[in-house]
Amino acid sequence: MTPVEVIRGDGPVVLAMPHTGTHVPKAILARLTDAGRTLADTDWHIDRLYDGLLPDATVVRATFHRYVIDANRPPSGESLYPGQNTTGLVPLTGFDGTPLWTDPPTEAETGARRRDWHAPYHAALAAELERVRARHGVAILYDCHSIRSRLPFLFDGLLPDFNIGTNGGVTCAAPIEAAVARICAGAEGYTSVLNGRFRGGWTTRHYGRPAEGLHAIQMELAQSTHLAAEAPPFAYDPAKADRLRRHLGAILATLQDLASSLGATR
Repeated sequence: MTPVEVIRGDGPVVLAMPHTGTHVPKAILARLTDAGRTLADTDWHIDRLYDGLLPDATVVRATFHRYVIDANRPPSGESLYPGQNTTGLVPLTGFDGTPLWTDPPTEAETGARRRDWHAPYHAALAAELERVRARHGVAILYDCHSIRSRLPFLFDGLLPDFNIGTNGGVTCAAPIEAAVARICAGAEGYTSVLNGRFRGGWTTRHYGRPAEGLHAIQMELAQSTHLAAEAPPFAYDPAKADRLRRHLGAILATLQDLASSLGATR
């Protein structure tokens, strides 16, 4: 199993998918608890949800599960949200606070996973961003995520449907942030927030360097927007998804249009 799959496009938008993978090597799977083996914290069906919405987009997708190692966490292991409950580079608990391991990985094992899984994913993502920027003068990284809408361990109450993260506006040009926020706010029947509980993970914060023509924005979707239920078997709901896809398609098309003007200013 290769750590990363790349679908190369000719456009200025790169879709990153660090959490859709479900591959867990057998030796690692054997050490997960029964709860861990459900892989509940997968970004279920995100690759299907975005499929075909922007034909010229490049897609970079991790094939491994986030319990092996989390491709959206700093390789150093530092917390992205100090003082708040969160999960780490190799998570020890799930999003509900339940322990994941019967035999937690050692530091040496974490280092090996970082080398074998985390690093190849980011090498591929960095290479595609550089290729796209060289072609267009700008690259827009749209980091695709989803999460259950009720997780008391991580946040209070019900999560908004669209959770836009730009780390306080520093990871992308203001027109990108404003356009995505406007589309989400105008999506009838949906709720949205900008830089709420999810301000952008390591991918968004690491690659978002607007002054260098690299813009990054994270979209964390509540899974209630496209799943039949936020519980096993985490089935895709085509009717919900088709309704959501119209708005996601509008977002991606707008980002592609904005890239032309942003590239011209560099």
